[in-house]
Amino acid sequence: MMSFLIKWAINIIALFVVIHTVAGVSASNAQTVVVAALIIGLLNAFLRPILILLTLPFTVVTLGLFTLIINGLMFYLASKFVIGFSVVNFWTAFWAAIIFSILSFILNTVFTPQTAFHFRVSRHAAGPRQGHRHVRDDKVIDVEGKIVD
Repeated sequence: MMSFLIKWAINIIALFVVIHTVAGVSASNAQTVVVAALIIGLLNAFLRPILILLTLPFTVVTLGLFTLIINGLMFYLASKFVIGFSVVNFWTAFWAAIIFSILSFILNTVFTPQTAFHFRVSRHAAGPRQGHRHVRDDKVIDVEGKIVD
């Protein structure tokens, strides 16, 4: 439950930034932004996977770029569901969704402690000894991402 509230708060912050930076996206008040962030999150959680599955051939042909169109559609659709949250047209929603996604990704990476990265440095001798020294020491850095509950 706490993870959901953190992600919702992050989406609210990202939506506030989008409203103040993208011309053509507006909200009548702060409560509208809170509801719009919730609707965008719900659309992305439930409708977006279905659309991605249905449009899989287009996504494959466009090397994944069609998902940007789907993101814009989710943003534009949210503006149709929430009274007081408006987006001028689809292309405004497209650019707003890109900025919203980037901001949400960055904020989720910083504030959601779900993935922990562990670094391990080890030394491997690259060759046989020549006299009293090694030919070369290689350092290997292993990076592992693990989900932390």
